[in-house]
Amino acid sequence: MYAVTVIPGTADSLRLVDNYPEPSPQEGPVLVETLSVGVCGTDREIIDGAFGEAPPGSDTLVLGHESLGRVIEDPTGQLRPGDPIAGIVRHPDPVPCPNCAAREWDMCRNGLYTEHGIKARQGFARQRWRTQPEFAVPLAPGLAEVGVLLEPASVVAKGWEHVDRIGARSVWRPRRVLVTGAGPIGLLAALLGQQRGLEVHVLDRAEVGHKPELVDRLGATYHAGPVMALDFEPDIVLECTGAPTVVIDVMDKVGRNGIVCLTGVSTGGRTIEIDAGALNHSLVLENNVVFGSVNANRRHWLQAAEALARADVGWLAGLITRREDLDHYAEAYEGQPDDIKVVLEFPAAR
Repeated sequence: MYAVTVIPGTADSLRLVDNYPEPSPQEGPVLVETLSVGVCGTDREIIDGAFGEAPPGSDTLVLGHESLGRVIEDPTGQLRPGDPIAGIVRHPDPVPCPNCAAREWDMCRNGLYTEHGIKARQGFARQRWRTQPEFAVPLAPGLAEVGVLLEPASVVAKGWEHVDRIGARSVWRPRRVLVTGAGPIGLLAALLGQQRGLEVHVLDRAEVGHKPELVDRLGATYHAGPVMALDFEPDIVLECTGAPTVVIDVMDKVGRNGIVCLTGVSTGGRTIEIDAGALNHSLVLENNVVFGSVNANRRHWLQAAEALARADVGWLAGLITRREDLDHYAEAYEGQPDDIKVVLEFPAAR
């Protein structure tokens, strides 16, 4: 069958393989036909050779951690043939650590977890894959065209869950949320904020195009200037850019008893000057919390599936700005200025 592969650590090793072996039953009893996979910055960094790890015994890694598939068979009877599903990315370590043992593998303590298409587990960018039932998340039938958004939505759902948990430390009635970055993560973070009934503000560099339009359609407010130029203090910030100056600015901008969730990953290599004493002073005296959040466990995936099912499907479809078929796989992994979410589509039979 066809699969999109790389050699981890080797730049420009991206290939479409036409004789990749069928998935082993050891991967799980649920056999899935791939409909599409999403492309994100993580994929591009793996293609550049920045990181990525092949499974033991292999020197190649199948890409793809944002999946949409259709069940072919499930002998356990938990899933029905034809059901649209997405595959959970991270699997617990084999030891397991206390968190993995409690099904909180997104909080793995020893780093021995595996991840489809990223770390020591083959990805979803192949025509068929297998998994265990608990790592397959059913989707509402109406999401069949946009279900590939479930993985980034699961990351957002986890961030919001942890914001809610931290907010419960006191009497807390948040009214306003700021989302920095209007990529897929940021826009989905804004969606979940809107579903919570909050006043949602989204900040990004783009002044025109898809991003401001999608924010407007959501009923939120779009900003294209710097964080410190905003004329309000948000109760919650979901930082989705990873840009160092933005990260520092939102820590300073958030209001009293505010919560800042960092979901963007910084690349490093850039030094900026900050007044650490003043920042610490405001964080302490205003009871603010800053925390990082990455990945998600099954609970968050189910929360994300519910959130997508409640959303306007037309709005979700607007996040997918480009679809490429398998013959143009290389183009799918090349970023373009107007991209929000790019999807690589697999044929039903090839």
